[in-house]
Amino acid sequence: MLNKYPLWKNLIILVAVVIGFIYALPNLFPDDYAVQITGARSSTEVNSAVLERAVKALESDGIEVKSSTLEDRDALIRLTSSDDQLRARPAVQAALGRDYLVALNMAPSTPAWLKSLGAGPMKLGLDLRGGVHFLLEVDMDTAVGQRLEAVSGQIKRELREERIRYRGGDVKGTRDIILSFRDEASRTEAFNLIKRQYNEFLLDEKTVGDEFQIVLTLSEAEVSAIRKYALEQNLTTIRNRVNELGVAEPLVQQQGADRIIVELPGVQDTAQAKRVLGATANLEFRMEARQDAPASETEQFSFRNERQRTARLERDTIATGNNVANAQQAFDENGQPQVSITMDSIGGDLMNRATRNAIGRRMAVLFIEFRTETETRMVDGEPVEVDKRVVEKGIISLATVQSALGSSFRITGLDSIPEASELALLLRAGALAAPMYFVQERTIGPSLGQKNIDAGMMSVALGFILVLLYMLVYYRGFGVVANIALTINLMLLIACMSILSATLTLPGIAGIVLTVGMAVDANVLIFERIKEELKSGVSPQLAINAGYSRAFVSIFDANITTLLVAIILFAMGSGPVKGFAVTLCIGILTSMFSGLMVSRSIVNMVYGGRRVEKLSIGGKLANV
Repeated sequence: MLNKYPLWKNLIILVAVVIGFIYALPNLFPDDYAVQITGARSSTEVNSAVLERAVKALESDGIEVKSSTLEDRDALIRLTSSDDQLRARPAVQAALGRDYLVALNMAPSTPAWLKSLGAGPMKLGLDLRGGVHFLLEVDMDTAVGQRLEAVSGQIKRELREERIRYRGGDVKGTRDIILSFRDEASRTEAFNLIKRQYNEFLLDEKTVGDEFQIVLTLSEAEVSAIRKYALEQNLTTIRNRVNELGVAEPLVQQQGADRIIVELPGVQDTAQAKRVLGATANLEFRMEARQDAPASETEQFSFRNERQRTARLERDTIATGNNVANAQQAFDENGQPQVSITMDSIGGDLMNRATRNAIGRRMAVLFIEFRTETETRMVDGEPVEVDKRVVEKGIISLATVQSALGSSFRITGLDSIPEASELALLLRAGALAAPMYFVQERTIGPSLGQKNIDAGMMSVALGFILVLLYMLVYYRGFGVVANIALTINLMLLIACMSILSATLTLPGIAGIVLTVGMAVDANVLIFERIKEELKSGVSPQLAINAGYSRAFVSIFDANITTLLVAIILFAMGSGPVKGFAVTLCIGILTSMFSGLMVSRSIVNMVYGGRRVEKLSIGGKLANV
């Protein structure tokens, strides 16, 4: 029958609309301002007593508590405003002490029955929710230098094992290792050994005075590979550290060849975020130097907790924090903090080889930290603050090797429980392949995020209302149909973004506004085609059928080209451009569904299967 959908097609549309309604509904329940309490170490329990102390501290400071709950290993306290949230953190931290971490967060208020269906609100980006934005730069030169130092130490160990005598081996510049020998025979033997195992280096033989040298030059391909690995490893490590922080919907992505963007929505404590994210804490395990060791093969270091105490260590590194598979904060028999470490297979093998012939000698754990300090310099007579990169190395443990070590052992000599907890966290999350430095920091307060949300929602509402009024005035009854379809389109757009866990940003709101404006295009094309058919004397039923059938090609062509552009924007763009492209892509698909199927279904229900004399579609049309 003309202009009648079969039952199955109407049911599909009905199911889509019902699902869209359910999954769009959580967005009507805004997030609550909250503070989250977690233990500073894995063994610290957050229980009801801890939560009660925190709530009492807030109440004594006149801060209204909306609700408080225990969730897994954390506690969550919901508050009524952003001002209360900012006041709550120091109050709770003072009440609980350093054994607990207190972070600002936003807590969803979705009803339990919606959660049971897997429904949740759209994720809000940094510009809408507030939080911190960091731009970090990876020190690629140090990454290459660390690789050269590691290879230099490994080659010298192999030369000693093969009983090939050498005078010295040093890293020169940014790409070279120079090994010196007493005679040409030793150099030739070493050259053949190195050539077999180190294909990433270009080898050259030189004679300088009475020294016979081998120069190892790192190839361009290997330098590029080291740089790529450093960036990828740092990205992975930063993501792991962000997960340890428990931040919801973080953004960690590469920018250019040596930079990383980190955005933490809902986080206002920049000090803690910088300390954990930017800490390039790493470990090196080295043997204490023998009394007769040449000065060129040793280094002098101070102890971290006793600066006046020093020790001389071998330059060769046994293993590093990169070989750590797991790390947990614990306590020794005297109640002092320590970190229990489990090495990976490579690290365990290196540790065993180094210690099985060193029983009775002392092995040091060297803590290395790269950080940025701000200092004031005079430039053209004016004081200017500039960032200075500092490398700090200190011994945290120097213990006698009692027996050959394997994959598991302990690090002692730590100052405090928080230090042990943070060191375990950093090692567990993974060591950075190269140090990183903060080159940009920006904080967006939750109040500014709320202003962005309010302005964005106002623009969507205003555009939506104006389109509804225009369609109603110009197309009369068919305008009502178009408005219902437009409302369903907006609901489906929000539902799809919620289901796909797409992050809504300010440019994304712009995409919604554009989608609202574009969503009526399909109906306008269809309705104008119907009016043309009516003017030519076609019956209303045939005019409706022709309007939807013949306008389809034009609607499809117009939307598919826009969709292709949106896909290109998503693939080639970054940050705000991606947010706009995601919203536009989803909006185009929901617009075509609502404009072609939902609108047609409503018209069919009103006019289909009966005799129609006149259509309420606006304009002066003759009765049929």
